[in-house]
Amino acid sequence: MMHVADQRAIYLDFNASTPLAPEVAKAMEQALRGPFGNPSSDHWAGQTAREAVDKARAQVAGLLGCKPHEIVFTSGGSESNNHAVKGAFFTHGKNGTHIITSQVEHPAIINPCRFLEGLGAEVTYLPVDGFGQVDPDDVRRAITSQTVLISIMHANNEVGTIQPIAAIAQIARERGILFHTDAAQSVGKISTRIEELGVDLLSIAGHKLYGPKGIGALYVRGGLQLEPLIHGAGHESGRRAGTENILLDLGLGAACELAQVWIGMGSVHELRDLFWNLLQEEFGVGVVLNGHPEERLPNTVNVSFVGKVGSEILSHMKGVAASTGSACHSGSVQLSPVLKAMKLDPQVGMGAIRFSLGRTTTREEIEATMLLLANATSVPS
Repeated sequence: MMHVADQRAIYLDFNASTPLAPEVAKAMEQALRGPFGNPSSDHWAGQTAREAVDKARAQVAGLLGCKPHEIVFTSGGSESNNHAVKGAFFTHGKNGTHIITSQVEHPAIINPCRFLEGLGAEVTYLPVDGFGQVDPDDVRRAITSQTVLISIMHANNEVGTIQPIAAIAQIARERGILFHTDAAQSVGKISTRIEELGVDLLSIAGHKLYGPKGIGALYVRGGLQLEPLIHGAGHESGRRAGTENILLDLGLGAACELAQVWIGMGSVHELRDLFWNLLQEEFGVGVVLNGHPEERLPNTVNVSFVGKVGSEILSHMKGVAASTGSACHSGSVQLSPVLKAMKLDPQVGMGAIRFSLGRTTTREEIEATMLLLANATSVPS
């Protein structure tokens, strides 16, 4: 079995999860020895704990450019998405039952929408173009007098395509409709400043930006009422019940503060482009880029090896951690919902592999991956 210590172990699946940044680990280690009181308690132990949580909340707000009181700590991106979608529907459903989203959303958006359909919601799942982008005009045309929420992800986790969030937000604002974006993949990679995006709700997942797993946040525009997903005592200003997880809150706060210097991911972006150039040189027309060529996350390279099966290629690349965009079932290859929505030719889509680079990725790892790819793709299917 390949071990992490093996020099051939190459991690190119940073969109799935990131390692804990050393600075974040240090902050969490200090928290283990730090405040132990309940942040909701009024005595000295509680006050010290509350100050630590307040600092973390301010760090998250600093990355988004919003006010600290607009940040709600959650257990992760999935809870943040569920809270945004269900909370908006349960609070504002009296004004209408129509929700607009896209066909390429994460399951943490699609499945809550499916759940709400069972409760009477009408959901429009907008198509995307061949690059995976939503057309703002499609959003405009989909709006009805019953529309209460629009939820479009900021950047796609699979192909990296960045959506025209500011343009869609303007449309939503003109019609007085709440707008949410799942920014789990974009936070810490590209700018997610609230004033630039113009959203009312935004989801964050800690483990996507070098923070710990099991923690996330939901930005809720000041003054916006949202039904809690978890009911109980009045934690998080009455928006999410449950005693604050000081350890994970501090971890997310540290990760968000650190992320500010990584916006744009300049060095990673250069390696991504180098990787794509090397792929073209090696495979020519036998390799196809999936996703937008320019409006794409600076770390994501989703490519298809035409006529090949992505999972089979990866099976011959022991030690390389990456993801495929297709799955084999009963001898047939099924494309992911994202690739299907992009209307990718099955002969192209079945060969899809997502390589997502990170802060620690090196040129040597990219070159080693190229050698492994050359060998893997030469193996007869």
